[in-house]
Amino acid sequence: MTMRPITEDDLQAFVDNALDAERRRDVSEYLLANPEAAARVSSYRTQAAALRLTMDAVAREPVPSRLNLETIMAARPISRRPQWFRLAAAAVLMLAVGATGGWITRGYTIPSMEGVAALAQEASASYSVFAPDRLRPVEVRFDGSENLQQFAAATLGRSAAIPDLSKSGYRLMGGRVIPTARGPGFMLMYDNDKGSRIVMLARHMTADQDKPMVKSGKDDIRGWSWAKNGMGYSLVGSLPSEELHPIADAVRSQV
Repeated sequence: MTMRPITEDDLQAFVDNALDAERRRDVSEYLLANPEAAARVSSYRTQAAALRLTMDAVAREPVPSRLNLETIMAARPISRRPQWFRLAAAAVLMLAVGATGGWITRGYTIPSMEGVAALAQEASASYSVFAPDRLRPVEVRFDGSENLQQFAAATLGRSAAIPDLSKSGYRLMGGRVIPTARGPGFMLMYDNDKGSRIVMLARHMTADQDKPMVKSGKDDIRGWSWAKNGMGYSLVGSLPSEELHPIADAVRSQV
């Protein structure tokens, strides 16, 4: 049986995890044999991570009470219009508020997260995008040379430490640049060769420039984040928080 050609739509769906198992396997094999397409898919993943970091806070903002449908309807004078007309108007209003609430009410909702809370969110988003990638999870692979160190220093603008987590059972895979709303971050990825990966994200801090280690968690991604002398660090993974904590301590002792 001849395999259908791989199209740009397939690559986009591959990034969005929207392919069935058989087609995803076909695309994976295609990418292994086509480095140029694999590099393009990697850039799509980076763009997706940037969009997620930028828009996630907006999407999660609650609709303010004054734009709540019940509040709006209660404030309206009693109408003599037929009941069916009022129900239709309410349905239209509900759709409009639901579709645009996250945008038009941005100035009236809680402020976006800052400091290590924002860093933890960025690290979690990076983990969710790149940790499952079995083709190109990192831009620069660790090969024992100075390439990764130089890449980190070029991104962060100063000498950056590359933690060794081999004593914790994790080998360094490599790193990549992560775009954030607060400037470039540098991500390092580690693997224990048993199906578990962890990610460390470092970037300059505009808030919480010195902050003790704090715990974070969202869905099945957990982490520990802190800041020292204007540089923030966040270590995240799918491990329980109590298992991740000593690894975060190992990172902190080295950076």
